[in-house]
Amino acid sequence: MERLDMVMDIRDVPKKSKWFMLSLQHLFAMFGATVLVPFLTGLPASVALVSSGLGTLSYLLITKGRIPAYLGSSFAFIQPIIIVSQTNSVEAAMVGSFVAGLFYGIVALTIGAFGLDWVMKVLPPVVVGPVIIVIGLGLAPTAVDMAMNVDGQYSGQHFSVAMVTLLVTIIGSLFFKGFFGLIPILIGIVVGYVYALFAGIIDTTAIAASFDAIVSAGSFGEFLSAVFVAPDFLIPFVHYQPLEVLDINVLAIIVPVALVTIAEHIGDQMVLSKVVGRNFLKQPGLHRSILGDGVATMIASMLGGPPNTTYGENIGVLAITRIFSVFVIGGAAVLAIAFGFIGIISDVIASIPTPVMGGVSILLFGIIASSGLRMLVDNQIDLGNNRNLIIAAVILVIGIGGAMVRFQVFGLDFEIQGMALAAIIGVLLNLLLPGKEAAFGNGKMFGDDETDL
Repeated sequence: MERLDMVMDIRDVPKKSKWFMLSLQHLFAMFGATVLVPFLTGLPASVALVSSGLGTLSYLLITKGRIPAYLGSSFAFIQPIIIVSQTNSVEAAMVGSFVAGLFYGIVALTIGAFGLDWVMKVLPPVVVGPVIIVIGLGLAPTAVDMAMNVDGQYSGQHFSVAMVTLLVTIIGSLFFKGFFGLIPILIGIVVGYVYALFAGIIDTTAIAASFDAIVSAGSFGEFLSAVFVAPDFLIPFVHYQPLEVLDINVLAIIVPVALVTIAEHIGDQMVLSKVVGRNFLKQPGLHRSILGDGVATMIASMLGGPPNTTYGENIGVLAITRIFSVFVIGGAAVLAIAFGFIGIISDVIASIPTPVMGGVSILLFGIIASSGLRMLVDNQIDLGNNRNLIIAAVILVIGIGGAMVRFQVFGLDFEIQGMALAAIIGVLLNLLLPGKEAAFGNGKMFGDDETDL
């Protein structure tokens, strides 16, 4: 495998004078997207930061410190968590996320025992691409509602805030270079926040109260109490009994999403392998990286945070800086945990107005949908082939249309809907319909040869 020029190798320890800034750079790269997920799902952003940091540290441990990957909040689980939280409870959504993490573990063990080929057969591009499109377009109404409505009523002022945020994020994505080119989402949120502040739609009461408490602290103990505030964790057996909120329908809604995120994870590992110049599918092994993802998701669910996944934003940081040190990644994880316990940061995040996040969401959710389309194009999937066309069409309509099925098994009521149902039907159609070779296009979804990346 061709080795690429690098500034720091995977096990290199950065100089103390540079370590903080290098890690802070990774934190900023993941910050905007990671904060957006809890904002949309109603989960505490501080918990998402803590769980992403802990999840990343566990991932580094499980992969033996050989894969420089940062884990942040997963977009794929947004809609399922919203559905479960509204129809059941947040606690039930956390139980579902925990079981999804267990599913990762089962897949990891199976890959370790039988290799990667079976995953490719179950999740070819013609299935994964349309499901990713469903993830993005299924969230489109949420983004538009956040951007222009207040309590269901149109607001021109709020829509202007969303458009300013969107415009700055687009400009940043296209024209900013270097470090600023890595954080267009964060820059868009900051500029949108300032615009919303001048528009008078931000309540800064909590921020002012936290700042006053810090400034007026009469002792070091009072100062620490004012600065550091425990996040609103939601811990099983402490705040709720998992078996009491466990619902088989919750599992049917959330767990199948793991099929898609596992496919995305494999794609990320392929890209990361090319960036770093090592084959991470072989060493330390795809089974370890998937297990790391699953454990990170389980940790998040046990704290009341959204499921975790590897982040493309941070892979971008690696590609540009050529600094592959896992110690830099670990430093970013520690900073994320620290940020989650700083009360005034949590207050600032909580004060971000809905249209700011709506403006960012319009772009992000569109990009998610477009990435699914790109998967079909990059793999040269022939939609002139009726088999491929049928699979893609059924997945799109069932997923975006919100179809559901209800049935009973051994006296238990099951309900599978939306994206989960679309993914399951897509997998079944691909396995049952003849002409399976057409589902892979040029066969490059996970690389032509997993031994040569």
